[in-house]
Amino acid sequence: MTKDTSPQTITSPPPTMSTASVPTDSNPIVFYDIATRPPVEKNAYAPNPWKTRQTLNFKNLPYTTKWVALPDITKVRSSLHVPPCRKFADGSDFFTLPIIQDPATDSLVGDSFDIAVYLNKTYPSSGGGDLFPPQTLDFAYDVAVMVPLSDYKDKPFPAYARFNAAIDAAFSTHVLLTVQNLPFEPSTADEAKAEFVRRAGASKWEDFALEGEAREKTKESLRGMLGELGKLFERDASGPYLLGSRPSYADFIVGAWLRMLHATVPAGEWEEVRGWHGGLFARLFDALEVFAEVK
Repeated sequence: MTKDTSPQTITSPPPTMSTASVPTDSNPIVFYDIATRPPVEKNAYAPNPWKTRQTLNFKNLPYTTKWVALPDITKVRSSLHVPPCRKFADGSDFFTLPIIQDPATDSLVGDSFDIAVYLNKTYPSSGGGDLFPPQTLDFAYDVAVMVPLSDYKDKPFPAYARFNAAIDAAFSTHVLLTVQNLPFEPSTADEAKAEFVRRAGASKWEDFALEGEAREKTKESLRGMLGELGKLFERDASGPYLLGSRPSYADFIVGAWLRMLHATVPAGEWEEVRGWHGGLFARLFDALEVFAEVK
């Protein structure tokens, strides 16, 4: 599972639309995502890159995806001079994706939240417009998790930043439902599994198995968490988004984690998730399909 790691690294000051060139089909933004087994359109699973993909599609900006095998992320990120700023509990650096490289402004940005802020500032009128309309995002999930999560301190749009951190924590708590079915790129699957084992301090890949009563308890916990989150979506009955018919970055945050569940839990369990809470999150997932094109 990927977690955001780095604030934006920009090689020149981020201009606004009035002073910036605009990405074109012949000179698109390059979006770095984690490679999966084919077909990638079905198996892209990493939630933070999914936040960025939905954002790029919402903004209707030309881009192309560069797929990076999980064991190559450190090398690629280092070669682009985009440093990590998250660390594991043992003090080691945590290298991950997404990154975008915008040739129109000669900018590199290496964190999904910072990417959204950058695109909103640099291309404010593109696509659907503002990613961060004012709204109340009072969802909290104060549970310690063992992996680095996005830092929300000192970020623009603090309500969205806190919401991003809370959603990451809420879904990460239930991530064992997904790990055994992660669709690794076949040629590097063994290396990827070994890296997951190392990061988690486990002894072997089979330690991540979640079956029987333990799995059912985790599913019930996920259902309860989604019930609490669903109260925010029920405020505007016109739905399916938090602001009714108007999507925002907050919807993309939740939608990204739904994408991970869709790609990694057994089909029958995904149908269970879709049916919970009157199908509320199925409606959100289906509505966000318009922003889910894999380019």
